Amino acid sequence: MVAIALVANIWLPRHLRQKYSWDRDLSQRLASDFCVSRQEVKDYIRKYDPYVTDEQIDEWTKSGKLESRTVGKSTMYFRNAAPNLFRLVPEMKAKKDFIEGAEPGVLTGHSAIDAVTVPAIMQEVESQLGGMAPSPGRVHSRSAAAEYGQGAVPLPEYTALPKKMRVRFSLTVPVNTLRPGKTLRCWLPFPRQDVVRQQDIRFIEAGVDSTAYPSDKIVFSDPSCAHGSLYMEAKTNRYRDVTFYEVFEYTSYGEWHPVDPAAVKDYDKSSEDYKTYTSQREKHVIFTDRIKATADSLTQGIENPYLQARAIYGWIDANFPWASAREYSTIENIPEYVLANGHGDCGQKTLLFMTLCRCKGIPVRWQSGLMMHPGDKNLHDWAEIYFEGYGWMPVDQSFGITPYGGWFFLGGIDPYRMVVNNDFGRSLSPEKTYPRSDDVDFQRGEVEWEGGNLYFTQWDYHFDIEYL
Repeated sequence: MVAIALVANIWLPRHLRQKYSWDRDLSQRLASDFCVSRQEVKDYIRKYDPYVTDEQIDEWTKSGKLESRTVGKSTMYFRNAAPNLFRLVPEMKAKKDFIEGAEPGVLTGHSAIDAVTVPAIMQEVESQLGGMAPSPGRVHSRSAAAEYGQGAVPLPEYTALPKKMRVRFSLTVPVNTLRPGKTLRCWLPFPRQDVVRQQDIRFIEAGVDSTAYPSDKIVFSDPSCAHGSLYMEAKTNRYRDVTFYEVFEYTSYGEWHPVDPAAVKDYDKSSEDYKTYTSQREKHVIFTDRIKATADSLTQGIENPYLQARAIYGWIDANFPWASAREYSTIENIPEYVLANGHGDCGQKTLLFMTLCRCKGIPVRWQSGLMMHPGDKNLHDWAEIYFEGYGWMPVDQSFGITPYGGWFFLGGIDPYRMVVNNDFGRSLSPEKTYPRSDDVDFQRGEVEWEGGNLYFTQWDYHFDIEYL
């Protein structure tokens, strides 16, 4: 119904169209996320537990295990509320695993790949270090002259296991979404060239509907922009979908920093870059009373910044299971949302980690893009953390503490990544006229026309990876 309402408004004559309103836009976004009835939730649960009761559903709804909201006079559920229940309630997960034949303790997806990749990275880095222990004053992930926000120079002893990939990314706006002859403005994600472990980026081609664009029609984002993108335009037509596409290659390296807490030095708190990466950010990095109390409690009696970050990382990993997330643009304060609901996806858990660390004066910044694991590609968010004497290093909160790498992802990352963003919620390049579909992240792409933004429900994206 939401998509129909949007399309109907688009087809009205200009003088009859409603003026853009964020409140109306937000209500439509929420309606697209909370679109599942109680009966549909119950039917899904019954596939794995045919004896589920209404009382159980009431209890899970009240506790937030089944995420819902009131729409009019009805209670509507988040589109992935029922699948999330089997991630958040251990006894329900056990029932689903039994029916689907999942073997306890057997790693699957990206975990199975990283179980091989991560130990190989650690072994290669240790070999490249030649048994040298980390020492104070040695900057590991950037040049000795570099500061927090300046350009990085890779030091090969901390990068390992390169993976070369060719990627085709496409975004399709279906026919009849708009009238023929309307100009679509499209931004596709493109790998950043200012990340030390992302090298040899080669643009191959881009186009619309299988017709290569002239080079003057393609605009790459300014290097200073936090979101890496490739921008194109095309007009809608009466007979076929509009598909924007890009093809490129790049090489991604794994990275790992074996941190010695005793080698971590005091921060220069007078630095402007230190202030930037330990400051609050509207609207999701806010030092609320709850955030301050949580950060203080987790780090009580700990003075070393690395050990403080480790305490925060371990607490989030142990207490906030991964669950599919509603759209970020519909949430007022993501870290508070995670604390209140007891779960989060990769970006939500990353923002909680960032906020708690920054609250304790530890510099952290956002990083995100695509997860490129064979057979398990996806959108993904993580961060980078700064320790004086070491420099910036990756930290993936949602990958957590693993049986194959221990604390590897606090200071390390696998090579199956494509970095698109070095910050969140910044302007695209060229700038977008209307609010983005995702006002935090940029991974799927964005589309708009003269009459407004085209929301995720109105187009599709797809990407294929060839491992070279």
